[in-house]
Amino acid sequence: AMLLVFGLARGDGSWTQTRLLLTGVIVAAGCGAAVTLMLALATDTRVHSMLFWLMGDASAARNPWPALAVLALSLMACMPLARDLNVLSRGELGARALGVPVDTLRRVVFLLASALTAVAVTLIGTVGFVGLIVPHLVRLLIGNDQRLLLPAAALAGGALLVAADTAARLALSPLQLPVGVLTALIGVPVFLFLLARQFR
Repeated sequence: AMLLVFGLARGDGSWTQTRLLLTGVIVAAGCGAAVTLMLALATDTRVHSMLFWLMGDASAARNPWPALAVLALSLMACMPLARDLNVLSRGELGARALGVPVDTLRRVVFLLASALTAVAVTLIGTVGFVGLIVPHLVRLLIGNDQRLLLPAAALAGGALLVAADTAARLALSPLQLPVGVLTALIGVPVFLFLLARQFR
């Protein structure tokens, strides 16, 4: 899906963020239709587990070492990009003038983010708003230096997920809420607050 989005968004040989976003929305709609079809054709015993995974389910993530290995490798891949990301955050024209390979940097960042998102979704399903809200909150606390922001956002996102999963298990015990539902309930008002704060 990631390669399909990049391939379709490229079009005439170049791509913009708007074209990439619109292509992603279209491909996501197609994938959503495929998932709905699988749900319609699944047996009753599988529908429940599939729905739980679609809403986020951390109960199957029992061995922490693969996730820790992925986290360590991802930080090792991202940290060398921190300096160029700091320069790019001050403006694309200035970054190009200082010799930052902006197009290559964006491709690498998009590919890394897509790959890490795919790993996370494969393990525990779709847990919304963690990757959207946490980096913005951490940026408000420690600033925009990517050398600090990247590892801090990863740790804060993990801490939020653990806290949300714990609350989801205890809120209606012995029933267990999908953790993605809880993070969405937290994330929506926080996102609206950040959005309103930005446009004041």
